[in-house]
Amino acid sequence: MTTLEQEYQEYEAAGRIWGLVPQERIKKIKFERVSQDVIQRYLAVEDLTTSVSDILDGLGIVGAVPASYLKPLQTGRKVVGPAVTIRNMVERKTPTQGYVDKDFIRMSTRDIYYLSEPGDVLVTDTGGNLDISNMGGQSCTVAKTRGLAGSIVYGAVRDASTIRRLDYPVWSCGVTPITGKFRIEAIEMNGPVRLHDVQVRPGDLIVADDSGVCVVPYEHVNGVIDQIEQIAADEAFTANLITQDVPLDELRPHFRKRYS
Repeated sequence: MTTLEQEYQEYEAAGRIWGLVPQERIKKIKFERVSQDVIQRYLAVEDLTTSVSDILDGLGIVGAVPASYLKPLQTGRKVVGPAVTIRNMVERKTPTQGYVDKDFIRMSTRDIYYLSEPGDVLVTDTGGNLDISNMGGQSCTVAKTRGLAGSIVYGAVRDASTIRRLDYPVWSCGVTPITGKFRIEAIEMNGPVRLHDVQVRPGDLIVADDSGVCVVPYEHVNGVIDQIEQIAADEAFTANLITQDVPLDELRPHFRKRYS
């Protein structure tokens, strides 16, 4: 079993360490990811986040964030993939002083892109800050080139027109013109983060569509989709009975089963 230090050296030798974020701030590099077969099963669900939210409720898991808090920059998109994470904080020094001192830009998302695998979803936590941009067009260009499925930003983004032109899926709390350079720094990568009131850990499954974002803990991923598929089959059967205009006495048992 490799250590984090060995994994770091392996990725560095492969040219996958950008190097702007100190090594000690990277908490995980390799971790278990959900299989593509399971991801495709989720993507096949029509009302995706509403279905996932219902099952998470039944499991007693806080895992859904409404689009009221995390809005898609483009509607009509659906994203499912394993989470990779960044936690940011506001810099102590003023941006002007950072420019004067020629500081390094410590908000880099590029480090996480090169640590990620195709199909991953970046989850960035800046505490819901609506003023400062977490990422813009150039960052999303790198993300798309590296094969990420999308980004969920608990904070703001900028270059909205460019991001839409790139056709790169992004959910965020808001949009701003103000750069994050010399204003925020990456405190931790691939550690636990927060989306509104939901905890996210690397490897958890991120599910996002027009209704919002859901986080399925890794250990529950298979069970959640199994339940969703079973409910969909039951509802399709019930819908068929309704269209056949069967008597209510035949319909009631199916509704009791669904809502009991």
